[in-house]
Amino acid sequence: MLRELTCGRDTTCRPACGRQQPSGPKSRAGKRGIGLPDPLVALLRRHRIKQQEEREAACDLWQESGYVFTTPTGGPLNPRTDYTDWKRLPGRAGVPERRLHDARHTAATVPLLLGVTERTVMSVMGWSSTAMAARYQHVIASIRRDVATRVGGLLRTPPVDPTTGPGEAGGSPTAA
Repeated sequence: MLRELTCGRDTTCRPACGRQQPSGPKSRAGKRGIGLPDPLVALLRRHRIKQQEEREAACDLWQESGYVFTTPTGGPLNPRTDYTDWKRLPGRAGVPERRLHDARHTAATVPLLLGVTERTVMSVMGWSSTAMAARYQHVIASIRRDVATRVGGLLRTPPVDPTTGPGEAGGSPTAA
C-alpha cells in the first residue's frame, strides 16, 4: 500500500552574513505529492516517535522548524552533516564510495528498471523536461539484456533438422 506525502526541497542561500537561510523549492515541480511504500511509512513513523522523545528531552530548547529530519533540538540539519553521513555509508555497507549526487541517478534509473513510464518518473522526480530523464536515467546491462530477450521472443526460430541437429549447417534461419 502506498501513502501520499507532499515533499519539497528547500534550497539554501548564503546571505552576506554567512548564515544559511531556507529559500524554498526552485520551481513548482519542487513541491509535489509522491507515493510512499509501506516499509518507508513504517520507518518514518518510528522516526516521528524518536523525534517526539527528542522534543520532550529538549523542553524549551526545541525549535519547531517544520522539517522531518532535524537536529536533536528540532533545528534544520546542516547540509554538510548529510554529506558527511553519506560518505560513511558506502564503507559501512561494503560497497565502493560514490558521490551523493549519484544517488539521484540511481533514484531515476530504478523506475526505468521497473518499467515505469517516463511521464510518471518525471512527476516523481520533479522534472518538467524529458531532457532530465536523458541526463539522469541510465540504460544498464540488465535493461539491454531484457530488451534482447523480449526481441528474441518475437523471432521465430527455424525448425530443427533431425539430420543435422540444432545450430549446424543445413537449415536457414527465418524471421517472423
